[in-house]
Amino acid sequence: MDLHQLAPKPPHALHSLHFFPQYHLLHLPIIFTKYHAYAFSFILITLTAFAFSLLRPSFDPQPLLRSHPRCETCDYSDGKWVFDEEYSLRMYTEDCPFLDPGFQCHRNGRIDEGFRKWRWQPHGCDLPRFNASDLLQRSRNGRIIFAGDSIVRNQWESMLCMLSQGVSNLSNIYEENGSPITKHKGFLSFRFQEYNLTVEYYRVPFLVRISRPPPNSPPQVRGAIRIDKLHWFSNKWSGADILIFSGGHWWTEDKTTKAGAYFQEGQELNMTMDYKEAFYRTLKTLKAWAMQNLDPLRAHIFLRSYSSIHFRNGTWDQGGTCKDNNQPETDSSNFPTETPFDQFIYGITKEMEVADRKAKYLNITYLTEFRSDGHPSTHREEGTIQSAIEDCSHWCLPGVPDTWNEILYAHLLIENFITEVKNDM
Repeated sequence: MDLHQLAPKPPHALHSLHFFPQYHLLHLPIIFTKYHAYAFSFILITLTAFAFSLLRPSFDPQPLLRSHPRCETCDYSDGKWVFDEEYSLRMYTEDCPFLDPGFQCHRNGRIDEGFRKWRWQPHGCDLPRFNASDLLQRSRNGRIIFAGDSIVRNQWESMLCMLSQGVSNLSNIYEENGSPITKHKGFLSFRFQEYNLTVEYYRVPFLVRISRPPPNSPPQVRGAIRIDKLHWFSNKWSGADILIFSGGHWWTEDKTTKAGAYFQEGQELNMTMDYKEAFYRTLKTLKAWAMQNLDPLRAHIFLRSYSSIHFRNGTWDQGGTCKDNNQPETDSSNFPTETPFDQFIYGITKEMEVADRKAKYLNITYLTEFRSDGHPSTHREEGTIQSAIEDCSHWCLPGVPDTWNEILYAHLLIENFITEVKNDM
């Protein structure tokens, strides 16, 4: 089975931008009869009332959209990193209370801060500036869900800190179950009380369930990855307004079959299935769940592409390093070729789009490939043993995942995203 043919290769320009219609006053005759005046007044009042009926109470997104000139079609994933001294001044700092200690690189000993001053500039258009107050207002009474591995946790914590810039009193942001920001299995849900909004993270590295082997399995089988059953946490995802899914980093031989975890569909354990095919089937399971359980008019679904890793001169467990990198890469000719995972993710996303779902391929692979300077590397949290491997997979915060969320925000602007405003009167 040639899995490379299962999904179309993503083109350079994936996104179409839709502008609000612009209305202009007509040039009217200078001289009116009394009846012309009455008719014109009636038409003007009617059009004004109709226009206001289209707007949601106390919130008009048009000025924000008009303030960001964009081309008719913009591929936000294609561009370059430009040094911008002011960029970091607009962002949050490591003092954000929603950061895991492992992502606070400066606090963990990193001296240089230049990695925070690179801004992603798409070719031919501009990336809208992230507006925390705007996104909070758009998301009022809503739910934003991040589900996947620890890389999407990186992005989730970035989003928490970016949104917190629109809240004057941080004590109004809290974890609903009183759980701290620490690495653990399970889920975390932070409520922005003023907006009745939750921003949630679910740790589901494979997206699907992990279970015990079926009866009479071979002795080398230690667990079963149920590629036809989405994780139990999916019961909590229905009703969400924005969902960001991340997968791929755990889909390797080392973390599946070599670790004794084989793939199961129904009651049958498949001892020969390749992990790439298993990942593709998992995406099909995710798609089937989304089609059945998410409101097609409400849910905005984002499938994020693979986040680049930068172990040089060796693999992660064989001395690979990124500690000497303090600037973005400049030569893209040596970048790895596109992974089949990204082709699968793109293909599944397009299938959902064709089925009239609000699904987008959040393509961040190319732009992250440049940023070998953005990882924690040896700057690990306090208590990490000295012999621990470098971290060239996750990202310092503030850092590269902020750009992922800026692109996410840009897509939401394009879609004119806004939750249904509940009448609390």
